[in-house]
Amino acid sequence: MIHRVSRVEARCVPMTWEWAEQNRELIAANWKRRTADKPKMFNGRVLLLNNVEFEQDLLRNTYFETDYADFVAWIDNQYPDDTIANGFAMGALRGSDGAFICGIMGAHTTNAGRIYFAAGTPDLSDLRPDGTVDLATSLIRELEEETGLREGDFHVDDEWIIVQRWPTIALMRMVTMPVTAEEGAKIIRANIAKDPEPELQDVKIVRGLEDIDPKTMPLFLQTFFEWVFTHT
Repeated sequence: MIHRVSRVEARCVPMTWEWAEQNRELIAANWKRRTADKPKMFNGRVLLLNNVEFEQDLLRNTYFETDYADFVAWIDNQYPDDTIANGFAMGALRGSDGAFICGIMGAHTTNAGRIYFAAGTPDLSDLRPDGTVDLATSLIRELEEETGLREGDFHVDDEWIIVQRWPTIALMRMVTMPVTAEEGAKIIRANIAKDPEPELQDVKIVRGLEDIDPKTMPLFLQTFFEWVFTHT
């Protein structure tokens, strides 16, 4: 499902994740396996969704805090707790010509070779003292960290486009560069080349339905592109 909303309100509420508590041995073994060839993976704290409510042009999200290792094990075991979702902010980066610019994840990352827009599961840096989760800032931070772009290199729309492929919920905003996608891709590739430890290994331009790659693009992104190129 795809919804357009003008506002997103997100809060983090303390919660004990029963699935994680009941599967500590599985989680530990999975993390050991995952980090065997990716020792730079860090088991920090992340925020996952346990409730989503739409109210006219408003979306309310409720998050809880857990270990990244819990999150990875949940994914690797095919999402055994279907009451939980990964809800993240994501900038749909495009050039002035309307073509989109996706990143190709680096070999050292959890999702090596996968293609999507810059994004990250919310973490403690997105949590404000009053308990709110700042998804708008998260979107810009992830975009800048992964692409090397800076304020002034792009414009972020106010509207949110919510793509639901439970247990994945992408909270997206259109992000437009003042140059064509080809020029934007050149800029990002140059930024990647200067970064000693880039998250991206390259970028991919998506101009239409023919550029959708089911093997490397997650379902939510395929859904987004199908919607964009056929309904807008």
